[in-house]
Amino acid sequence: MNHFQYKDGVLCAEDVSLAAIAKEVGTPFYCYSSATLERHYKVFSQSLPKDSLVAFSVKANGNLAVLKTLAAMGAGADVVSGGELKKALAAGIAAEKIVFSGVGKTKTEMALALKSGIFQFNVESEPELFALNDVAASLGVKAPIAFRVNPDVDALTHAKISTGHSETKFGVPWAKVEEAYAAAAKLPNIDVCGIDVHIGSQITDLAPFAAAFDRITALTKSLRAAGHTISRIDVGGGLGVPYRNDNVPPPDPAAYGALAAKVVKETGAQMIFEPGRVIVANAGVLVTRVIYAKSGEDKNFLIVDAGMNDLIRPAMYDAYHEIVAVKAPAADAPWSRYDVVGPVCETSDIFGADRALPVLKSDDLVAILAAGAYGAVMASAYNARPLAPEVLVKGDEWAVVRPRMDDDALYASDRIPAWIG
Repeated sequence: MNHFQYKDGVLCAEDVSLAAIAKEVGTPFYCYSSATLERHYKVFSQSLPKDSLVAFSVKANGNLAVLKTLAAMGAGADVVSGGELKKALAAGIAAEKIVFSGVGKTKTEMALALKSGIFQFNVESEPELFALNDVAASLGVKAPIAFRVNPDVDALTHAKISTGHSETKFGVPWAKVEEAYAAAAKLPNIDVCGIDVHIGSQITDLAPFAAAFDRITALTKSLRAAGHTISRIDVGGGLGVPYRNDNVPPPDPAAYGALAAKVVKETGAQMIFEPGRVIVANAGVLVTRVIYAKSGEDKNFLIVDAGMNDLIRPAMYDAYHEIVAVKAPAADAPWSRYDVVGPVCETSDIFGADRALPVLKSDDLVAILAAGAYGAVMASAYNARPLAPEVLVKGDEWAVVRPRMDDDALYASDRIPAWIG
């Protein structure tokens, strides 16, 4: 469920017209619904075992207002860089609710996290382990860790967001897990606390989760038998969301929570979850304006003012997003089929092919749905296109929570060397 509905013939975010926002801030822009964020977080968190840590995946949406909204609901954070750590802290997320993931943590980032007092490092290799021990020793502290283990499970999702199979840069290979834990136990500034696993993203079938959870449960028992303290199990994120209306819906969070409850029953460990997409995807839309309606020989095009630099998922992942007119079509309105494309100089700059939409013209508005996750956070200024603003709505109020990038800012930090003159 989301809170983007037609009211009085106009698509609204909660009680605010998207057309009214467009008039004030221009297009394109991202718009997020507070009510949807709060509802999704509540539904997800309440389906989980008691005392679980829900660490929102900041890489899905790093806007400070979004993070602060979730922090007020009790969310922690899963971060993958020093920058994300600073954002989470700035949003009011307590350090003791932050886990630090990622394969390439630098010693500077490790020091920042240790000084902040984060809950856990998810370590992904033995070289990282040794580096973390050195940094912790230099600061006179112990680093709480879980190894991210690779269970060699097929997540049944897009290849570019599948991370749990045997040939991936993520995690410790299954055959080397016990060796890694033995090495960690010998290091004086490492505190082995748990196990971490994350098999991928946009997973719409519970079977891969069940397989991974079973392997982790067995591994927990094995590591405890070898003398390791395993008090936490981090099962990552990855629960999928419905991107199109005609799809079979992904598993209900309650069914996912039941799988997690089985892990707790067998191990007694505290559970950690890292949801991202399932919280924010359907809480956001990208609103864009038609520049031209163009007729080709075999198809029609809607050329809009948003581009792949604003929302790269369709170009990068062949991702599907529903596209709708902001003004509700009349019952007898004519319809057509369009390729909805952007102005970027790339053939891949396309948001949807052969989409049925009411006949549209220049200056009409359309909304690209389910754009709250991996949308603005992955945007760039390619083709010297300023980053689009972000707007947060709550009831009948709205605010710009990141302004549109100024054109001058695109080149303000460039420097011309002296020899050019």
